[in-house]
Amino acid sequence: MRNFFKLDLHFDRDIVTITILSTLLLLVDRYHNFTGHKALDRPFIYLLIPLLVIVFAFRRSPKEYGFQLGDWKAGLVITFGAVVLIGPVIWFVTRSDGAMQGYYAYMLNPALPVMTFLDLIGWEFFFRGWLLFGYARKFGDDALWLQAVPFALAHIGKPEVETLSTIFGGFLFGLVAWRTKSFLYPFLIHWFVFTFTVFAAGYAG
Repeated sequence: MRNFFKLDLHFDRDIVTITILSTLLLLVDRYHNFTGHKALDRPFIYLLIPLLVIVFAFRRSPKEYGFQLGDWKAGLVITFGAVVLIGPVIWFVTRSDGAMQGYYAYMLNPALPVMTFLDLIGWEFFFRGWLLFGYARKFGDDALWLQAVPFALAHIGKPEVETLSTIFGGFLFGLVAWRTKSFLYPFLIHWFVFTFTVFAAGYAG
């Protein structure tokens, strides 16, 4: 009976920290609004806190977590290609889906590019930097799928057509970060996707 309760567990400190903290940060963001605007909260929640943990707790360089330019030539080519390919798809889907229009149209305003920038800069580092490269140390390229799961779940409440696509979109964003060794290029692509979606929804009528 004694052996039944004897557990041979050997946890990786960094993996445990990343898993627990990332879950708590997502939940805190869900339940709290500290500044009155989510876009102002998120650079602190998703960018500053992970960076502080990386530097002061893990004693590692942020570059190991994709906080760098990386392969900027490939990054710019991929980003430009993604914008060209994704733009028409966003336009068609958003203008033909009432749920997308209803969810995003009200966000259209002159400050849109700035607010989406602030909203996504930490968000992308969180998933395509902190989670992706943090998990990659232990799980290798399977981290591409592991980071896509919480990314998809974080979209619950958004229009169905968007939410159902995010497990694949999260993987592809991760693949861009993996190829370039930087979260910057998936951030630029995501910034365009979010901003252009709002633009398409706002002018759908």
